[in-house]
Amino acid sequence: MRETAPSDPLARVSRPRLYEQLVTQLLGYIESAQLGPGDLLPAERDLAERLGVSRATLVQALVALEVLGVIDVQHGTGAVLVYRPSIATVIRSLREHRSRLPEIVEARSTLEVKLAGLAAVRRTDAEMEAIDSALQVMADEIVNGGKGLHGDELFHQAVTAAAHSSVMAQLMTFIAEMILETRLESLGQPGRPEQSLASHRKIADAIRAQDPEAAAEAMLTHIELVSDVDLLR
Repeated sequence: MRETAPSDPLARVSRPRLYEQLVTQLLGYIESAQLGPGDLLPAERDLAERLGVSRATLVQALVALEVLGVIDVQHGTGAVLVYRPSIATVIRSLREHRSRLPEIVEARSTLEVKLAGLAAVRRTDAEMEAIDSALQVMADEIVNGGKGLHGDELFHQAVTAAAHSSVMAQLMTFIAEMILETRLESLGQPGRPEQSLASHRKIADAIRAQDPEAAAEAMLTHIELVSDVDLLR
């Protein structure tokens, strides 16, 4: 009779990441409180105190739920429930998102760096105005306490339009939903909206100067910045 080899008593224990634990607890609260679509979650400060975590850590869990469309975090209102999923479904979706993030960043680095360089060569005065207008929208959102999500989206759309490349524009449309995930995630990091706006301005300045090399380099630096998110570590 063959003996079964004993398992390693010192084998590393698989432990969920802190934000996964928080997401699980938040979903458990939503379930027990019988919250439905449109209902408001408690204020961030209250949730952080009840969970025994810092507000910054709680924000990461809320961003994770926002990325997956479970909640909608509205400035001045708070986190509003969009739908009530199962805990297993959310954790699986979070892990799938984490695994595909490097590929999203890779696609953005390939497409948007080239688009920025082309925009510097091909942009019209009207398209430059659209880029500047998007910067102002983002700046206004941040001043008013928002994350700058809409302005960020408008900026990248304006740069894409200024590149005059219909094929690459179609590719950007194809990955737009995945980019939205990274946008929500990045701009949810403390101080990131201001940093992102500053890097947008460097891209815009290079496009304004019609310097394709500087525009491409500034865009690459920007994508490296926004891909650095604590949530997925």
